[in-house]
Amino acid sequence: MPQLNPNPWFTILVFSWIIFLTIIPTKILNHTTPNEPAQMGEDKHKTEPWDWPW
Repeated sequence: MPQLNPNPWFTILVFSWIIFLTIIPTKILNHTTPNEPAQMGEDKHKTEPWDWPW
């Protein structure tokens, strides 16, 4: 049965994974995010007791 012959399909599988793991991630990682995350201050938030209305 020809579908059990791994000779052409294994090379196609290997080359496609090489493309997926080398070329495509570099193209995706070259994009920059529009808003870089800002550093949050380390100030403590002032907490106040909450008086329930009932």
